[in-house]
Amino acid sequence: MFNSIYRSLIRRKQIDLDNVNISELARVLSMFDLICLGIGSTLGTGVYVLAGDVASEKSGPAVVIAFLIAAISSMFAGLCYAELGSRVPRTGSAYVYTYVTVGEFMAFIIGWNLILEYIIGTASVARAYSVYLDALCGGTISKHLRQWVPINVSELGSYPDPLAFALTLVLTVLLAIGVKESIRLHTYMTCVNLLVVVFVIVTGSINADTHNWAIRKSEIPDKYAKYGGDGGFLPHGFAGLMAGAATCFYAFVGFDAIATTGEEAKNPKRAIPLSIVISLSVIFLAYFGVSAVQTLMLPYYMQNKQFTNGATFPYIYDQLGWHWAKWIVSIGALCGLSTSLLGGIYPLPRIFYSMASDGVIFRSLATVYRRSQTPLLATFIGGLLCAVMSALFDISQLADMMSIGTLLAYTLIAESILIIR
Repeated sequence: MFNSIYRSLIRRKQIDLDNVNISELARVLSMFDLICLGIGSTLGTGVYVLAGDVASEKSGPAVVIAFLIAAISSMFAGLCYAELGSRVPRTGSAYVYTYVTVGEFMAFIIGWNLILEYIIGTASVARAYSVYLDALCGGTISKHLRQWVPINVSELGSYPDPLAFALTLVLTVLLAIGVKESIRLHTYMTCVNLLVVVFVIVTGSINADTHNWAIRKSEIPDKYAKYGGDGGFLPHGFAGLMAGAATCFYAFVGFDAIATTGEEAKNPKRAIPLSIVISLSVIFLAYFGVSAVQTLMLPYYMQNKQFTNGATFPYIYDQLGWHWAKWIVSIGALCGLSTSLLGGIYPLPRIFYSMASDGVIFRSLATVYRRSQTPLLATFIGGLLCAVMSALFDISQLADMMSIGTLLAYTLIAESILIIR
């Protein structure tokens, strides 16, 4: 009996290479769509919210090096995903790769880790979106919600967030309508986001002051002393740099959404690996450029969320007197957060679909609606879970919960490469 149980735990999924292109899902995504999916899913919170927090609390101007270290780590993981995406062009990302190489039990665990990762990741972006809008409104939304419906539970946010809840449900409905339609909107918003990133880098270079990378401790006003550290390029030392790199690594999570398109990409064996590598390269250049000009425009210690209310660039442009520029950046920020949100919801029903198709969870979740060629029930269940999480938890709590799932997924992907070779 024990031998039978053991064999069932380590049995591997067999892929029929002759029928690998047959799927109930619609094969409508081009390589350009996949690149935009990877960029849009990743280039959102990190640029507009995370960089300022890391610079002020951990790395200072060395946030640019922190992003470089995080990018190198992510690129290694990306190359593993790229190879497996070419070898196993099926929907399911790390779940199906683990099922093919390691076995059913570990695939089941990693599948649920991915579900947790995408739910929490989507919820954190939805909450960031709400925080950004609230900052543009001067904190009015959060102030009234704390007064009217406070949550006095330490493990939850300080108030329920109806805006994040509603936004998540709207994008869930959009995804349920059809892949091509939702990805087209995602591509348009990604292009706008990239144009705004270029605008930030150009205007930031015009307003750059290299002295902001060499501020002495004695020059830091008492008001900002808590965040100033020892001044200079590495105000919090090497430990602060590495702590910042660990946080910046979170900003690169999302490119693996490309790996879930194995049954919806037109030419997955070629498109998936190239899209992962190209999107990660563009994402790193954007993060590096934006974090560099951000810390050159304004001293790092002034960029803490205590002063910016979570909207770093509008605050920076206000300080510089470029009031008109903050509205351009705000458009890019909202587009970037929208694409991250859509890119976070998109892979979730595909994981449900893949696991249900294999029978490791309820098979009803693998039902594909003929008209839209999407797993409708899985899409709505996933969207509802994301909406509830975004309404109840704040960003920092969600980010902490997400880390372990991402780490385990990347570890098993690397192990799968060793096994498959």
